[in-house]
Amino acid sequence: MEIEKKFLVKGDFKAAAYKAVRITQGYLSSNPERTVRVRIRGDKGFLTIKGISNASGAARFEWEKEIPVDEAKSLLELAEPGVIDKTRYLVKNTDGKHTWEVDEFYGDNAGLTVAEVELEDENEPFDKPAWLGEEVTGNPKYFNSMLVKHPYKNW
Repeated sequence: MEIEKKFLVKGDFKAAAYKAVRITQGYLSSNPERTVRVRIRGDKGFLTIKGISNASGAARFEWEKEIPVDEAKSLLELAEPGVIDKTRYLVKNTDGKHTWEVDEFYGDNAGLTVAEVELEDENEPFDKPAWLGEEVTGNPKYFNSMLVKHPYKNW
């Protein structure tokens, strides 16, 4: 089970990032009840299946398996139209317990930057850095599977 909160980013976070990796991903199925994603993160490939979100949009089933990067590239050829291209920055939270994953998008989603934090429980407290903006947890237009179909440039 994946539990995460998602926020827009309104300030500079890059100085606090300890790692950055380029990600390319596509969807073999973008059905909200069961998305199937293929991703190349750096020099590794991944196949991920996600279930439908709960009522709050913060939790859902997730299964992920690392696959050879050449297989991921081949699967991307079968993906639905549209590709997500982004850099993911990792930023340690001031509480020392959580890590923010901050995605800066390119291409048709350029100008969009979102941050996610994974939690053990939906009600778990966490510090919110100054660069964090509006919470968009559960808002489907910010799902990567929707950004492929309805990119940020068209909003």
